[in-house]
Amino acid sequence: MALTQQRGGPVAVDLTEAGLFAAVPRVEAFMDAYVASLALPRNLLEAVRYALLGGGKRLRPVLASHCCAAVGGDFEAGLPAAAAVEMIHAFSLAHDDLPALDNDDLRRGRPTLHIAHGHAMAILAGDGLMSLAFQMLAERCADPELAGRLSRELAIGNTAMIAGQVLDTLGGFDAGLDARARLEAVHRNKTGALIRAACRMGAIGGMWARGVDDALLATVTAYGEAVGLMFQIVDDLLDVEQTAEHTGKRTAKDEQAGKLTYPAVLGIEGSRKEIERLRQVARSAAETLGASAAPLATLADVMARRTK
Repeated sequence: MALTQQRGGPVAVDLTEAGLFAAVPRVEAFMDAYVASLALPRNLLEAVRYALLGGGKRLRPVLASHCCAAVGGDFEAGLPAAAAVEMIHAFSLAHDDLPALDNDDLRRGRPTLHIAHGHAMAILAGDGLMSLAFQMLAERCADPELAGRLSRELAIGNTAMIAGQVLDTLGGFDAGLDARARLEAVHRNKTGALIRAACRMGAIGGMWARGVDDALLATVTAYGEAVGLMFQIVDDLLDVEQTAEHTGKRTAKDEQAGKLTYPAVLGIEGSRKEIERLRQVARSAAETLGASAAPLATLADVMARRTK
């Protein structure tokens, strides 16, 4: 346990890994209730639920929740942001797994959406999840202006994520970029942008009632950018070091597809050094935010050493 300073005085925070992810059931219950309220065709709802509520790390909503708390915000007020960013993440996985893109048949230890529900439904359910993220913000945020600000942040992250997927799959890099610069452009967009958006959305929601502090938001952004890139470098290592049985998804696929990865460009040890550098950047940003951001500092450690 650690004491962090939040509204109303010091609060005991469980910094164990289980404690850091304690918000997950509440976020999942919020998403479940929202999906249950929708008047959509039964088969579409089943596919949406399969993609959205089938487990996973829930890292993005957890980051949003802790960034909200780090700036003195209320967890309940941050739920729409946390849920919306996870809906976008679920949409991206459903589409990334399709044969035209990453062509995966295993996700979280079970068949991917297009294997379980068919290619057409995977496309349509992914489309639905993307639009539902913004619909949910409009319907569940108490302040319409806040809903607009969060929607803008989410749209920026979503667009960058799509751009990163294009670079990763189809190319389109600016001329003159070396392998490392191209690789960083892919990772900062394809994976990092949505993590950055999650952190910023949580912080904006947490500060909204008293006014958004640009300096605090910049520090949260620096944290989000560091852990976003670090997360994908760790993923690159897992792809070459772990088995599909352990990770719950097919491994060695990036190497087989001839894609740029950090181990391919920097080597295993070079990748580990970059992970450590980014971990320190993230921890420094969290420490700047003060004691209330202790969970963010610990999360950076957890993300750096994860094995799946």
